[in-house]
Amino acid sequence: MSNNFNKTIRLPQAIALYIGAVLGSGILIIPGLAAEIAGPASMLAWGAMMILVLPLALCMAFLSQKYPSAGGVSHFVTKAFGNRAGAIIGWFFLMSVPIGAPIAALTGASYLSSAFGLGINTTIIIAAFMLIIAITINLIGMNIAGGVQVAVVISIIVILVISIFGALPSIKAYNFTPFAPKGIVSAFKASTILFWCFIGWEAVSHLSEEFVNPEKDVIKATIISAIIVGLLYFMTALITVGTNSYGAGSQAALVSIIERILGSSGAIIVGIVSLLICTATVLAYVGAASRLAFSLSQSGEAPKFFGLISRKYNTPVGGLIFLALCFFVVLTLYFLKIVSLTTLIQLPNATFILTYLAGCAAGVVLLKDNKIEFIVSLISLIATIIIFIFAGWAITYPLAISASVIVVKLVKKKRSLKVIVEKN
Repeated sequence: MSNNFNKTIRLPQAIALYIGAVLGSGILIIPGLAAEIAGPASMLAWGAMMILVLPLALCMAFLSQKYPSAGGVSHFVTKAFGNRAGAIIGWFFLMSVPIGAPIAALTGASYLSSAFGLGINTTIIIAAFMLIIAITINLIGMNIAGGVQVAVVISIIVILVISIFGALPSIKAYNFTPFAPKGIVSAFKASTILFWCFIGWEAVSHLSEEFVNPEKDVIKATIISAIIVGLLYFMTALITVGTNSYGAGSQAALVSIIERILGSSGAIIVGIVSLLICTATVLAYVGAASRLAFSLSQSGEAPKFFGLISRKYNTPVGGLIFLALCFFVVLTLYFLKIVSLTTLIQLPNATFILTYLAGCAAGVVLLKDNKIEFIVSLISLIATIIIFIFAGWAITYPLAISASVIVVKLVKKKRSLKVIVEKN
C-alpha cells in the first residue's frame, strides 16, 4: 500500500479546516478577557493582531506549499535543522493534541451543558462523544472530514454574523471612554492572550499532502481564512467593548451579547454554537496529529504501531488509536478530579508556541531565497519569540518531552552499538 494519503482536500474544505483550527473556543472568551485587561484600548491590540495574523498564517502556508508533508512543522524543521530538532518539534505537537483536543471538547460540552442545565458527568460524556466523532470522521477520510468541516464552519459564521449585526445598534460611544483606563501599556498586555486566537495555521500543514491542488489552494485558503477569522475576532471584540459586555462576566461576554439579542433562547444558541466551534477545532487537530504520528513512525522517530494504515480507508489508524487512548486517559483523570481544566489548559501552551516558533525559524532558513517569504517568516519568528517570553512555568512540559526524546534516542543508539559489537 502506498504511504501517500488520498488527495481529497479542495479549496472550500481547506478554508473550513483553517478556520476550524484557528477560530476555536477563543472567540467565546478572549474578547471579553482582553477588554477586562485593557478596556477600549484592547481594540488597538486586536487591530495589530489583524495585521500580524497574515504573516503568521502565510509563513506556514509558504512552507506547506513548498514542502507538503504529513510531518507538517516537524518536516520543515527537519529540513532546516536536522532530524533531532525535527523529532523533538514533532513530539511537541503530538503530545499537545492529546491534551488540547479534550480541553476544546470539554469547553464546548460545558457551554452546551450550561444551556440545558446538565451536570458535570453529562458534560464529560458529551466531550467524549465529540472526540469519538472526530476520530471516526478522520478514520473514514479527509473527504468526509472536510465536508463536515465546511458545514460546521458555515454554521458558526452565520451565527456569529447574526450576533455581530444584532449587537451593532446597541454600541454606544460613551463605552469607549476613557479609552485606556489602565494605561496604553495595558494594550500590549492584552496582545499576549490575543496571540492564542490566531494559532492553528500550523495544524493544517500536516494535511498539506492531501490537498488536490496545493500550489494554488494553500495560499488562497490561507489568505481567505485569515481575513475571515481576523474580521470575526475584531468585530466580536468591537461589540464586546461597544456594548460594555465585559467585566465580572468577561469570560462569557459573547454569551451575554447573544442572550441580549435573542432573549431566553440565546443560551441555547450559545450552547449549540460553542459545541460547533469546538468540534471544528477538534476535527482539525485530530486529523493533524494522526498524520504526524504516521510521519514520525515512517522516519523512525515513533513506534512502528503509529505507522499503521487502514486498508479500507487509507488513513492513519495507528495515530488515531494512540490519540483515542490518550483522550481516554485525560478524560478519566479529569473525571476523577486528579487534574483540573485550568492545569490541563496550561500544559500545552509552551509546546504549541515552540512548535510555531520552530516552524517560523525553519521558514527563515528554507525560504531565504525569496525576499517576501523570508520577511514574512522573520516577522512571524520575532512575534512568536516575544510571546514565548510569557510562557511561564508551562515550559516544563516541553522540557520533559525533549528530555524523553533525547533519552530514547540515546538508548536506541546504545542498543545499536551493542548489536554491532556482538556481531563482530
